[in-house]
Amino acid sequence: MIKQVIVVRDDLKLSRGKLAVQVAHASIIGYEKADKSMVEAWKMMGQKKIVLKVKNLDELMKVKEKAEKLGLKTGIVVDAGLTEIPPNTITAVVIGPDYSEKIDKVTGNLPLLR
Repeated sequence: MIKQVIVVRDDLKLSRGKLAVQVAHASIIGYEKADKSMVEAWKMMGQKKIVLKVKNLDELMKVKEKAEKLGLKTGIVVDAGLTEIPPNTITAVVIGPDYSEKIDKVTGNLPLLR
C-alpha cells in the first residue's frame, strides 16, 4: 500500500476551512516532490491520504527529520499570513506518497486529526 501522510500542528487552533487549505497545500507539495513512479502507483491505488496531528512546531520538525533520515520525501507548508496566523508560520509537514510500512515507522504513533 502507498499513502501520503500530512501532519499538522494542533497548537495553532486553525479554523476548519484554514486547516483544509493547509492540508491541500501539503498534499500538492508531497505530490510534486515524490518520485514519479511512486506518484503513478499511488494514483492507481486511490491516492490514500492520512491527516495526523502533533502538539507544536518542535514535534512537527522532529517528525520531518525522522522521515528524512529514513529516506522519505517531505515538505513543509509555510503560511503567507493573509488570514488567521502570522506570515511564515509553519503549519504542516507532508510525507510521501511512499510505502505505508516506511511512513508508519515515523508516524505510526501519532493521533488522527479529528
